Amino acid sequence: QVQLVESGGGLAQAGGSLRLSCAASGLTFRNYVMGWFRQAPGKEREFVATINWSGGSINYAGSVKGRFTASRDNAKNTVYLQMNSLKPEDTAEYYCAAKGSWRGGIYYNLDRDYDYWGQGTQVTVSS
Repeated sequence: QVQLVESGGGLAQAGGSLRLSCAASGLTFRNYVMGWFRQAPGKEREFVATINWSGGSINYAGSVKGRFTASRDNAKNTVYLQMNSLKPEDTAEYYCAAKGSWRGGIYYNLDRDYDYWGQGTQVTVSS
């Protein structure tokens, strides 16, 4: 079965960096659009970034643009989220997601677009 396993979360100070990884198995990874989402306590899950099958087309939420970088390594079945200049408001559970049916040229920013989800990794940013 499909599994997405996030790692790399933890505690960081404001202005610091963390790198999240999401290892996928049970699917043909290069055929999937991958997304990153986050959910803070008491808030709805929100879009962070989406990356197409090749890694050549990426879209970010405005709140993270210029600070976060999504990438993928199809040989390793892994997608990454490099988070720099972290802010306390970045504190959340971070999830990766995979979407198997997609059309080129479209950014998939809604959580309902995605077929599979990881269990999440907690990121806490202290001020």
